[in-house]
Amino acid sequence: MAETAVADRKAARYRLTVLAVLILAYTFNFLDRQILGILAGSIKKDLGLTDSQLGLMGGLAFALFYTGLGIPIAWLADRGSRTWIMTGALALWSGFTALCGFAGGFWQLFLCRMGVGVGEAGGVAPAYSLIADYFPKAQRARALAAYSFGIPIGSALGILFGGLIAAAIDWRMAFIIVGLAGVALAPIFRLIVKEPPRGAMEGPAPAQAPAAGGARRLLAKPSFWLMSLGAAASSVCGYGIAFWLPSFFERSLGMSLVDRSLFLGAITLVGGLMGVWGGGWLGDRLGQASRRAYVLVPAAAFLIALPCFFLAVQAQSLPLAFVLFLIPQGLNLMWLGPVITAVQHLVPAAQRSTASALFLFVNNLIGLGLGTWYFGAVSDALTPRFGDEALRYSIYSGLGFYVLSAALFSIAALKLPKDWVD
Repeated sequence: MAETAVADRKAARYRLTVLAVLILAYTFNFLDRQILGILAGSIKKDLGLTDSQLGLMGGLAFALFYTGLGIPIAWLADRGSRTWIMTGALALWSGFTALCGFAGGFWQLFLCRMGVGVGEAGGVAPAYSLIADYFPKAQRARALAAYSFGIPIGSALGILFGGLIAAAIDWRMAFIIVGLAGVALAPIFRLIVKEPPRGAMEGPAPAQAPAAGGARRLLAKPSFWLMSLGAAASSVCGYGIAFWLPSFFERSLGMSLVDRSLFLGAITLVGGLMGVWGGGWLGDRLGQASRRAYVLVPAAAFLIALPCFFLAVQAQSLPLAFVLFLIPQGLNLMWLGPVITAVQHLVPAAQRSTASALFLFVNNLIGLGLGTWYFGAVSDALTPRFGDEALRYSIYSGLGFYVLSAALFSIAALKLPKDWVD
């Protein structure tokens, strides 16, 4: 009994160590992904770009290969070593981030951002699958929410480090330093994270090989499409606003690069951590009583976030703006733990990487591919009339995506119990 208790404690500690390393890798994932937003003003002036071109680099350049390659990579992850795939992905996307610092024009930077997307295609779906094999069902939403801490932490550090390095040196060195740090992390990741048995937390006879036709059965489930499109609609607004807020603070509130780095970095970190954990906690707590809670929690969060964002963009006082932006920043990320958990339970354990990749394909192709470009294009269209305030009205126009997202998640709540796989 004593030996069993000691072994259980060691296993629990190791699970937490693995989760911490996965969070660190995901932090670099979003650090490298979001750093472009805080550097957008400097890059625009140096390379002579438009808001539409910046939006394409922040979204489409990244999303093209990130979404498309995610599915075949996840197929490999369901059949091979997830840890080796993630190690290679981390080194690749970090290397291309460093190369962004050497870009001399729009197309060079566009291609480097595409390279970042190629690397990051192998960084998330395998991690979802690993977490599902390390943590039991009752802890899974919280574990996936904790993993998603990498989003606000990485986004905040990208804003902070990117802004501070650019202010002290230049925007090119910000890309180089951040990218090389991720390359150095890759071998450490491989040494620590071991490959667990597939389906280890599902019972005494875990599945060892993916069943044929899994993707086809998943795509036939209405709840998959409703959740994927609901997440995508929210991500149009979430990714778009996150990318353009630094430029909004510069143009409409007159903040310097360092000030907006500190200001927005704090909002992103504090609000994001509260929202991600709150969503995971509510998902685990309410999901035990009703599986519908996994999608009704984010639906409610988006309906509350909409008026908060509207009022925040109108605020002229920086302290008031901080509070008003903090609330929707948290609500905007509450969907991660519950919805990702629900997607994991639409398929058997051996097909989770593929299910995650298909979900991410829809979410990111629409949300990431369209979001940053949409706000930039609307800003360009409104600039002749509103000047520097065009970005404010562009943000107003995008908030309707939250209503669409809440509606899709609410409909998904009717379908999810039938589609659920225990």
